Amino acid sequence: MSNPGQPHVAVVGAGIAGLAAAFFLRDVPCRVTVLEGSPRLGGKLSVSGIAGVAVDEGAEALLARRPEGTGLAAAAGLSGQLAWPGTTAARIWSQGRMRPLPRRQFMGVPADLAELAASGLVSPAGLARARQDLDLPATGRDGDVPVAGYVAARFGQEVVDRLVDPLLAGVYAGRTEDLSFEATLPALAAESRRHASLAAAAAELLPGPAGDESTMPPGARPAGNHGTAPPGTGAPPVFTTLAAGLGTLPGAVAAASGACVRTSAMVRGLARAGGGWRLTVGSAHDEEYLLAHAVVLAAPATPVARLLAGVPGVSAAVTALQEIRYASMAIATLAYPGAAFPAPLEGSGYLVPAADGRPVKAVTFSTVKWPHLRAAAAGLAIIRCSLGRIGEEALLQSADEELAAVAAADLAAATGVRGAPVASRVTRWGGGLPQYTVGHLDRVARIRAAVAGQPGLAVCGAAYDGIGIPACVATAQAAARQIAEYLRDGRQ
Repeated sequence: MSNPGQPHVAVVGAGIAGLAAAFFLRDVPCRVTVLEGSPRLGGKLSVSGIAGVAVDEGAEALLARRPEGTGLAAAAGLSGQLAWPGTTAARIWSQGRMRPLPRRQFMGVPADLAELAASGLVSPAGLARARQDLDLPATGRDGDVPVAGYVAARFGQEVVDRLVDPLLAGVYAGRTEDLSFEATLPALAAESRRHASLAAAAAELLPGPAGDESTMPPGARPAGNHGTAPPGTGAPPVFTTLAAGLGTLPGAVAAASGACVRTSAMVRGLARAGGGWRLTVGSAHDEEYLLAHAVVLAAPATPVARLLAGVPGVSAAVTALQEIRYASMAIATLAYPGAAFPAPLEGSGYLVPAADGRPVKAVTFSTVKWPHLRAAAAGLAIIRCSLGRIGEEALLQSADEELAAVAAADLAAATGVRGAPVASRVTRWGGGLPQYTVGHLDRVARIRAAVAGQPGLAVCGAAYDGIGIPACVATAQAAARQIAEYLRDGRQ
């Protein structure tokens, strides 16, 4: 239990990383204040109703095989709310046809070229080029390289365009010609140094038999059964969610942290003050000063760069943070009568290659993917359509009604659904997804080195080591540990 005489820690940002940092400080003798500039906590985790069903507006699943996310949910009292997958089949809508997503692939990099051939995703010429990977000498790389460049050197451009690009776009809303091989596919980058063939490297990372859902991408995985344990007796599914919506996690974590959480409390300035820090909070017309012994910056890269610009000795971090770009996107959630589809929906949804020029990049059949939603939807089919990649900001300037109509038209072309949705909801995530472009790992190293030289300062969040919930929680845990050690050993 904190008291006014204890050290004070300020956490800037009430997304899941900031709230997790506050949670991990709960057993440290200190007071914790979380400051969030927007009117609500949770960042990109939010849930609201559509057609009477609670459906996530942002991230809808977390990686179950990394313990950080499920562990945090359990510690916040939500383990009984975990919901599990109902299906693991995803497809790619490519050149006007639905094609199966090969199971034996690692984020789109094929491990089984016979399965790639059976999918029909690439042309005969593209398949012949892909098979050269098995015989080509090792492709050298001097430092970090773009995903597209390295994968194309092994398999050819068609595999990049038709398979790798849609999977990575589903995660980052980015483009493979810009994304870092080392930062976005670190396990494959490491394994590729031990194999000449990239297919062989990918196969080493797929421990399960053909069809193991671990080969599927975060944005397109199907899922479902509602309960406190995974269905069946085999290995648990790769992904899980919460029955009331993953958007309920932030509130539970905030409550369990015991921290004082303030929304509509924009931090506009950060400066050294004696042995601690002074934070300027609020508008220029109604500002207040908050003193803290230590600070955790859990906001996106751009506002963190602005705050650090006033701190001497961290110019290298400021420059590196300013180099991290962000992609904007929107999610159009549509509800249809089940009978509006000419055939039952199959699998969790589908991805769309950027090369096809479609506005929708990924579609999730939510009431197929999550059986607990199907049970609640009472005959309705609820569909989530992701729109926008980096560089497509003009599309996102359309009104909500227009974006919903664009999504519905794309869905009709892909599935044959008839008529208009009975309900729709558009959620915009402006600047929501950090881009791990070439050189990202070096940027993060420069940021952390500069911040480490500032006693009582730490950073965490999606800008650094991964954009998924477990990765964000891991950075929060590390930041909380750093602050706890400072308060225990280093504070003068």
